[in-house]
Amino acid sequence: MLHQDYKFESRALYPELKGKRVVVTGGASGIGKATVNRFVLEGSKVVVFDYNDKAFPALMEEIPGIAGCVKVDVSSEESVKAAFEEMDKILGGIDILISNAGISIRKKFIETDFAQWKRVMGVNLDGMCLCIMEALRRMKNEKTKDDTGVILCTASTNGMEGHPFYTDYNASKAAVINLVRSVALEHAPWIRCNCICPGYVLTPMQEAEYTQEMFEECNKGIPLGRHADPAEVAALYAFLASDEAKYITGQHIPLDGGETA
Repeated sequence: MLHQDYKFESRALYPELKGKRVVVTGGASGIGKATVNRFVLEGSKVVVFDYNDKAFPALMEEIPGIAGCVKVDVSSEESVKAAFEEMDKILGGIDILISNAGISIRKKFIETDFAQWKRVMGVNLDGMCLCIMEALRRMKNEKTKDDTGVILCTASTNGMEGHPFYTDYNASKAAVINLVRSVALEHAPWIRCNCICPGYVLTPMQEAEYTQEMFEECNKGIPLGRHADPAEVAALYAFLASDEAKYITGQHIPLDGGETA
């Protein structure tokens, strides 16, 4: 575990989220897991989508309020369709989609083979596309101007600027930002669609790629001097899904400790 002298405590703040039907992709770990926990605390009915079904028993034990868990490969159209059909059986519909599943592989671009490129794009961009499509098909028949559906995606500050060793990841996240903008424009005012652009977040994916020395060097470039806690990202998701954010759509919101400033 990388050292982090900070812990954000989640707490319920938005009573209007109680009873809302929520899907969180990549919900078994990292930002997704923190987001699942936050919406369960808010009283929402949450279904977790994740490829790692081996994590489900421990996840259900740790967060007992989860409505259900579904194994899904978000890069597969057939898998996503089947997962949403299973979600229909559990929740009977969807009010909020948190499309969060993503992968990254630290490698120089010149050393990246096309199979890796397609895999990263498949999960990070195709996965967003497929899940948004399935959510929209369900939301458009139910939502009104006074009861909007909410679609929120995890992009990245890497989609806003260039970074070495993550060219495929950067390209995928830049595409997610414009995907969100376009979906928001086409489906307003019945659907609100935004994305969060986290900077460095202390997640298992980050820990797998960085040594302690890299972690400490990275923190020197962040004005707040640390990585984000996943629960801080989850807190922004809860706000964006709440009535407090009813006038926010088509936006990409950095959460980076001031790094991009």
